[in-house]
Amino acid sequence: MRLLVTGGAGFIGSHFVRRAVRAGHDVVVLDKLTYAGNLGNLAGVPQDFRHGDIADPGIVEAAARGCDAVVNFAAETHVDRSIIHGADFLRTNVNGVHVLLEEARRSELRLVHVSTDEVYGDLPPGRSSREGDALQPSSPYSAAKAAGDLLVLAYVRTYAVDAMITRGSNTYGPNQYPEKLLPLFVTNALDGEPLPLYGDGKQVRDWLHVDDHCSAIELVLQDGTKGEVYNVGGGNEVENVEITRRVLELTGTDESLIRPVADRPGHDRRYSLDTTKLESIGWTRSRPLDEGLAETVEWYRANRHWWEAIKQSPEYRAYYERQYASRLET
Repeated sequence: MRLLVTGGAGFIGSHFVRRAVRAGHDVVVLDKLTYAGNLGNLAGVPQDFRHGDIADPGIVEAAARGCDAVVNFAAETHVDRSIIHGADFLRTNVNGVHVLLEEARRSELRLVHVSTDEVYGDLPPGRSSREGDALQPSSPYSAAKAAGDLLVLAYVRTYAVDAMITRGSNTYGPNQYPEKLLPLFVTNALDGEPLPLYGDGKQVRDWLHVDDHCSAIELVLQDGTKGEVYNVGGGNEVENVEITRRVLELTGTDESLIRPVADRPGHDRRYSLDTTKLESIGWTRSRPLDEGLAETVEWYRANRHWWEAIKQSPEYRAYYERQYASRLET
């Protein structure tokens, strides 16, 4: 197929592009190259790159010309940033999805919309979210993603657009921008810097290796059913404080670097996904957490040039100061 991969220069998107090219697909990448987009993530990958915003109909139409399907990774994704600047999340995660759906309707494209487990909201112990559960987002980020999901389902019903949704859990691996917990804590630990752990650190997240996440999206693109939602979970529910300790062990540092800081507003305590539906069409996980985490830490150790350039940039330093300075001081 000829695929349009939006957000293809980002973390998960770039891994999917590499996988799609290896599988023999012809790939067009459309990426706005905001702070988390990095052309270096696509180094050596044959693809047709287009710089632009998915909220711009003209740019989307030109990029999608001749394509058979769209896989949408383009999104503002960081909860902390959504609490500070919610408008950017609405533009990309809602308006941008609407533009992609209009193009899919006009050009009869198959569309896979990549979403998140956060749309289900906070879960009590012993329960896992299923695809038909009510959406109860807690943050501006997850609310915008939930709105995008509902638009997709509405276009399937109203216009018969051939679209599906995947909802992935906390994804980790190489090339992840160092604002999320794992890449932030790994790179801080390698530099001997404090690890700002929110609250009591007992928030539970389900960790999914990026390779397994991409294999699930590829399967849904090929074999998914129009109008269906598929949960993609790692099966690795771990408290944030425990993941932090594993990072310290793998980086050869100690718990003196852990700095408990004031929690963020509306912080969900637990996410968990039931992946029975996805497994019923043939998906299996291949990357155990211990193996994937060790390989990820080694990637950051071996690729300092990649993340040091990011962390030394004025944009990143301003963000880190705004987000953590007052918390770390107290």
